Amino acid sequence: MQELWFYIKMGLDHVLDVNAYDHILFLTALAIPFSFKSWKNVLVLATVFTVTHCLALVLSVYELLLINVGLIEFFIPITILLMAILNCIFQNNESGHLNIWFHVFATAFFGLIHGFGFSNYFKMMVMGEENKIGPLIGFATGIEMAQVLIVLSVLALAYLLQHIFKVPQRWFILAGSILIILITLPLLYQTFPL
Repeated sequence: MQELWFYIKMGLDHVLDVNAYDHILFLTALAIPFSFKSWKNVLVLATVFTVTHCLALVLSVYELLLINVGLIEFFIPITILLMAILNCIFQNNESGHLNIWFHVFATAFFGLIHGFGFSNYFKMMVMGEENKIGPLIGFATGIEMAQVLIVLSVLALAYLLQHIFKVPQRWFILAGSILIILITLPLLYQTFPL
């Protein structure tokens, strides 16, 4: 049980680490167009991210698919940037947010990309362990818990600003997405493959 908690805590720390804020940025960009009315959709998206993130870890840990980590590190901020840009473009549509299937696809793609980005570190953590599935389940549980916390925080902020302070949803989406873009641009520069 102590080993399971170790990996759960590792998953929590992985997502909530403010020094590696790419997770937080992507989840924020993903959740910004939604409201508490559609909280189930947002939690489904967080789960899709967890599943694809862990799928990438499985593929990497068992060496079924190996990808250049430098290239992956560059793709991570690209996915964040694309999601924020699309929020800006589609915040004017009738429903106020992108089609849920687009979000599912984007989330799955980001989960794979980010999972491969973390795979070398995770491989070192489970090196020498015969059973790698237990650590993966613990890690996935921690990731899911952290993501639910982030998504619910974004939804709570959206509710506060939109319903208490009367900020129109489209302005909330636009301002939040532009802020995410501005934070992500230096990441693109730092991770650009030479």
